[in-house]
Amino acid sequence: MKKGYKNWGPPLLLIAPTIVVLGIFVYGLIGANISVSLSNRSSLVPATEFVGFDNYFALFAEERFIHSLQNLGVFTVFFIGGTMIFGFLWAWMLDKGVTAEGVFRSVFLFPMAISFVASGVVWRWLLNSAEGDRASGLNRVFENLGLDFLQNAWWNEPGWGMAAIALPAIWQLAGYVMALFLSGFRGIPEELREAARMDGATEWKLYRYVIFPQLSPVALSALIIVGHMSLKVFDLIMAITKSIYQTEVPATYLWVALTSNDYAKSATIATILLLFVAVVIVPYLIYTARAEKRQR
Repeated sequence: MKKGYKNWGPPLLLIAPTIVVLGIFVYGLIGANISVSLSNRSSLVPATEFVGFDNYFALFAEERFIHSLQNLGVFTVFFIGGTMIFGFLWAWMLDKGVTAEGVFRSVFLFPMAISFVASGVVWRWLLNSAEGDRASGLNRVFENLGLDFLQNAWWNEPGWGMAAIALPAIWQLAGYVMALFLSGFRGIPEELREAARMDGATEWKLYRYVIFPQLSPVALSALIIVGHMSLKVFDLIMAITKSIYQTEVPATYLWVALTSNDYAKSATIATILLLFVAVVIVPYLIYTARAEKRQR
């Protein structure tokens, strides 16, 4: 018994503070949030009744929340698509070999050093919806270049305005995806490429049967990371448009409910967002654990 304690006792004591902190401030608060979402607490006054899933049913029947989900869907599609495409293209060009590669890497990665709030303030000006003589930002650039037909209302555009909100997010995180893909490219042994070329593989077949399969774990990791970040977008939208219906997503709607002291609704939205993120993250964690187990 004492021998067993000597084996697992010190490691347990070492991680005990972390376990306590996580238990209280992460899982404990998640449990408290779920508890509030199942109650009728709609003010600073403590809840007086357990309502079960009524708050969830009411939320999914609410037009405003459905609108926020649609906005989130448009943002997520453009954000993921843009970061994956540009990230891969930049990594591919760097892998091909360019002069001053370190400079290009720094340029692509620099936006990551800027907070979403700071970049949002700049992009708020760039995406100004004024056109014609009152144009500024990108619309003014298009006017000066004689490309007036490219002027548009950006985030004020009904329906697809969230695609404009995705532009600064793509600009900021495409470099991160580029770094992931570049590490994947550099991790492919040159012998595999040479062997494929010696077997008569064309450049397309080389990428299709050798390089792309090797990059699939990197692509999956990038997709999961970018995907879960898109579900939680908040500060960028608040910096560009503030909390308005036109660009509302669940996270900003949560803020509106919370500042209105509607705690049950805000807790319900928070729980739904947590479930959305779990749907994205948990399968990836299971896949990664099984892949590591197979490699042992």
